[in-house]
Amino acid sequence: MMQDFSEQRNKLVDYLVASGVLKTPSIIEAFRKVKREDFVLPQYKKYAYVDEPLPIVGGQTISQPTTVAIMTEAINPKKSGKVLEIGSGSGYQSAILRELSKEVHTIEIVKEVYEFAKNNLLNAGYDVNIYHKDGGEGLPEKAPFDKIIITCAAPKIPDPLKEQLKEGGKLIVPLGAGFNQEMTLLKKRDRKFEKEFLGFFAFVPLTGKFGKI
Repeated sequence: MMQDFSEQRNKLVDYLVASGVLKTPSIIEAFRKVKREDFVLPQYKKYAYVDEPLPIVGGQTISQPTTVAIMTEAINPKKSGKVLEIGSGSGYQSAILRELSKEVHTIEIVKEVYEFAKNNLLNAGYDVNIYHKDGGEGLPEKAPFDKIIITCAAPKIPDPLKEQLKEGGKLIVPLGAGFNQEMTLLKKRDRKFEKEFLGFFAFVPLTGKFGKI
């Protein structure tokens, strides 16, 4: 018999709302709907609604729910929008984005992680376009994007991703090569970028052409 995690899920969402992390009604609803237990390894399902990152395949993690909430609120996806995610991970963030957007494209460079995310999204019933390639290159053939979310630490923002962001669009990225990175929100205005600092976080590094040197 499948375990029902709805009570734990709602308790976590209530906590994220009470702590001021989740604010937007549509995003709160997405967090209530997406089953985090569908995106973790079987041995960690009982911890799915603890507000902590959890190990997945390939030495990667599923991000802490608070972090997913902060990043999602920062870019505030719209139902008519097109989103690009760099670093598919477990597929959980992709599923949240798909609840909030018309179209989601996600890129994962590690084959084992790509397969994990792809299977999780398929089994959970999410129509997300997932690609196994270098995320720093983006998807020029699908650009421009209304929102871009980078879920791995980048020493700097890859130029292709800046170019693929729509005018008036938002991009969020943990910047830095050390243990702690600066979560940075960029807004594109007249081909220039306004930056906003959202705090310090710890992410696995971006790999590939634009990754850790």
